[in-house]
Amino acid sequence: MKAYPAASSRSPRRARAFGRPARARVAALCVYLLLLIGSAAMLMPLLWLVRSSFMGLSQIFIFPPEWIPDPWRWDNYPTALTTIPFVRYFFNTLFILVPTVAGTLLTATLAAYGFSRLQWPGRDWVFGILLSALMLPYAVTLIPTFLLWAEFGLINTYWPLVLPDWFGGSIFYIFLLRQFFLTLPRELDEAAIIDGANPLQVLRHVIVPLSRPALITVGIFSSLFEWNDFLGPLIYLNDSRRFTLALGLAEFTGIYTSQWHLLMAAATVVIAPVLILFLFAQRYFIEGIALTGIKA
Repeated sequence: MKAYPAASSRSPRRARAFGRPARARVAALCVYLLLLIGSAAMLMPLLWLVRSSFMGLSQIFIFPPEWIPDPWRWDNYPTALTTIPFVRYFFNTLFILVPTVAGTLLTATLAAYGFSRLQWPGRDWVFGILLSALMLPYAVTLIPTFLLWAEFGLINTYWPLVLPDWFGGSIFYIFLLRQFFLTLPRELDEAAIIDGANPLQVLRHVIVPLSRPALITVGIFSSLFEWNDFLGPLIYLNDSRRFTLALGLAEFTGIYTSQWHLLMAAATVVIAPVLILFLFAQRYFIEGIALTGIKA
């Protein structure tokens, strides 16, 4: 009987198929390694901030740097929070932030609804002109805006910081909400109109409940901007009793000396609410960004 050579246990096709999972695992491992390195680079300033908040002034800039404080200066926090009127600055910031976020959500939603769901002559042209304003640097409109508020006699008040957000807020927020509204089926509007709803009722009972991720995203963006805004209060506020937290942190730095250890402690306290807000709202934040702009 003629003997045949034994067939290879793995054909070339099976060998290639066997090698694909291994290559996929290696590629995934490389991606995770790059993400880990990038995350470490992003977290490095935050770690430096927290570690410096527990050090003395002379220990912060030691080279090579020491990552573990020795000794731990726990008294930096109560000293920093009493050096400046922290509680007053905190409530001043909230006094600006709350009405600003409310005005942004209300007026940006109305504007985005008009640009996405209502039909009126020249709608797309007006929206294009509105988007072109995003290319203007803030410094270009800074002086004319300041002179306008000065003519109204509103310098050293909170009105220049709050009132603009009750007229649409940032153009970016209108764009973000408009793109999200365009992803919603128009059949929902038609069904509500057949049931007797007017455009405002459609917005309130149909569009807004379905747009919660986008609205929360806009609220987070607006809150972060107002919480960290330094230039606006610096320009329009002259009375130190009206200062915000961003301006209060600047009081730790002077022309000749700076209290860096106290500044790091105060900055850590200021950053903490922002981190907590993002941790609790990150699901809506990611969902709002991911679903925005699917439909042009």
